[in-house]
Amino acid sequence: MAIGNMNLFDWLFVLQLLLSAVCVLVICYRYQRLKSMKRCSLGVVQWPIVGVLPAIVANMHRLLDGVTFLLATSQLNFQCRFWLAGFRFFVTCDPDNVRHIFTSNFDNYPKGDVFADMFDVLGGGIFNTDGERWRRQRNKAQMLMTTPRFRAFVARSSLDKVEKGLLPFLAHVADARKTCDLQDVFTRWSLDATCHLVFGVDPGCLDVGLPEVPFARAMDDVLRTIFLRHTMPVSFWKTMRWLGIGHEKRNAAARRTVESFVASAIAKHRADDESKSRQGGGSDKQPVADLLSSFLCDDEIAGSADADVYIRDMAMNLLVAGRDTTSSALSWFFYLLSTNPRVEQKLLQELAPIASRKPQLQQGRLFPGNGGMVTFDASEVRNLLYLHAALCEAMRLYPPVPLEHKAAVAGDVLPSGHEVMAGDKVLVFYYSMGRMKRVWGKDCREFRPERWITEDGKLRYVPSNKFVAFNSGPRTCLGKEMALVQMKVTAAAMAWNFAVEVVPGHVVEPRLSVILHMKNGLLVRVKRREPVMNT
Repeated sequence: MAIGNMNLFDWLFVLQLLLSAVCVLVICYRYQRLKSMKRCSLGVVQWPIVGVLPAIVANMHRLLDGVTFLLATSQLNFQCRFWLAGFRFFVTCDPDNVRHIFTSNFDNYPKGDVFADMFDVLGGGIFNTDGERWRRQRNKAQMLMTTPRFRAFVARSSLDKVEKGLLPFLAHVADARKTCDLQDVFTRWSLDATCHLVFGVDPGCLDVGLPEVPFARAMDDVLRTIFLRHTMPVSFWKTMRWLGIGHEKRNAAARRTVESFVASAIAKHRADDESKSRQGGGSDKQPVADLLSSFLCDDEIAGSADADVYIRDMAMNLLVAGRDTTSSALSWFFYLLSTNPRVEQKLLQELAPIASRKPQLQQGRLFPGNGGMVTFDASEVRNLLYLHAALCEAMRLYPPVPLEHKAAVAGDVLPSGHEVMAGDKVLVFYYSMGRMKRVWGKDCREFRPERWITEDGKLRYVPSNKFVAFNSGPRTCLGKEMALVQMKVTAAAMAWNFAVEVVPGHVVEPRLSVILHMKNGLLVRVKRREPVMNT
């Protein structure tokens, strides 16, 4: 829309943006001269009119760790105010508050309209909706994802992608003595694996030549924009989106790429189905187990008036969730594993008895095509205690989704004693909770899988309001078991066959995004381990 067509309301938005920017610049200029000014208990100044916005701007480069510090020094909770634009956040990592918000008083804390606007790329999908629409979508997705046929498909697909994609690629890197960005490798692997589960196709992103993946780059831009929207008043980023400037301009182009990718995948799937139907090849065969096939074959979904929109939004939600969260978890897991040799050795000891039986189980056939490398199927790793504990410990410290956004429908008093007003936004920082001594003890920042194991050698129960990597309450992640299967099959095979070493001097730190990726990637050297052959 041209500037000349702006109405009075739009001009007021722009004027507010400009005046606020001037205020921030003046305050930041004077900030160093006012260090002796009385501060609130959070360690930041609650300025008139602009609230804590200057502190947010000053700490944008280290926002997650900055918020973690504030929460640690303010009893796990603090309130953020920016009165000029009605910017009211309650920030928490208190497990009691999480239980209250996510379970006890669930209906009072929907995601809300602002969340749907922030995550507009997800449309009306399951992660973006509330109320009855959300319940219907969740029930349908749960019914399809918990069938024995789909679970078997997940296990088979995960192993196949490891054998034919990940291990051959890593073997190529190791034999060439090259470095690689392991985060990029896992993102490509996860996109291939998720596309296979959702669409029944493998786009081949992890081919040895590492083809350009416009979808992946575009999705990174979208996720960064969504994160930045959390750090400013709604009117600010909506104005930027309306004017088509800054990160919102880049986001618009990225969204077109993402939506085109999903639309093309759905169109290809439908064309393949129609071709098979015309050839009469689908009548006597069991339907494919991927989720899109399940949606298209479901009479209730296919017969609805908004079937195309429903299927597109659901596919987009599942693709984004599967691709980004699993790749993030595995990236941080191998970073922690490579920097903690003791944990790595204990994991290898747990895998050794299974690996030693492989030649007999395979009748001397050590997975042809994999250069003799060993893989583990889902049934072999599902109940491995130390592997499960190590993955949970990695996600405790580096949860794939670092924060969650809610909105209060009505005023409420939280277990911590804090009051929230109707309309307040609630930010739950999962990243910070894993670093709180009050929650996890003095060793909270240590990577110690043993905290998940009881003295008698069993898995320790930890409530979901304390370990929030898979969310908590009615919105607990539907794909939790699927994700754990994928991660266990992948982590076991990779750890057994390869040693990973982070390139000396490479800086590993979180990126500002709604998914906890690494800002600079994970540059590593990969070496083959000596094969273990027992008689």
